[in-house]
Amino acid sequence: MAGSKTAPPCDSVARMPLQWKIVVFVLASAGFAWFTRKSLRDVRCHGFYRFFAWLAILGLILLNLESWFENPFSMSQLISWFLLTVALVLALHGTVLLYRIGQPSRERRDPSLVGIEKTTRLVTAGIYRYIRHPQYCSLLLLTWGVFLKNPSLITTGLAAVATCFLVVTAKVEETENVSYFGAAYKQYVRQTKMFIPYLI
Repeated sequence: MAGSKTAPPCDSVARMPLQWKIVVFVLASAGFAWFTRKSLRDVRCHGFYRFFAWLAILGLILLNLESWFENPFSMSQLISWFLLTVALVLALHGTVLLYRIGQPSRERRDPSLVGIEKTTRLVTAGIYRYIRHPQYCSLLLLTWGVFLKNPSLITTGLAAVATCFLVVTAKVEETENVSYFGAAYKQYVRQTKMFIPYLI
């Protein structure tokens, strides 16, 4: 028909221009920095290292943003969604346990801790019976789940950086926990793994 126009091909996810990704990265990074500003003043705090893990994860998400729903039944996508689902369950379960059993309190004098991190009781129930860091485990699963959306040299590097910083974060936090909970936490360390039950 005369005058009719051919519709452009429709992408499953609209592409975000690079400049907008940079803006989002900068703004989100500034938000992370403000949220953990006290930790960023002290390299002995676990929040210092977690900040850089967050930045790497954010970069990974923004780089792979358009690939989240491509080829939904490919093996990499199925594994990715499995990892992301487990990550969400772990994060929610761990947070609920910290809030209900850990009894976070503002009276815990540690300015580098925020919110539910200010636990006053050692949590060893639920997933904490098997691993000491379900939240960091969830971030590791998030990292590699997002990576599998569109593996590349750059995303491999970001995933590796995030992983390294999360491991360091967990180790530094354990030093803080030993300082606060003492022998009870040392015993807990001997009975559990960091991230994967019975393995690591």
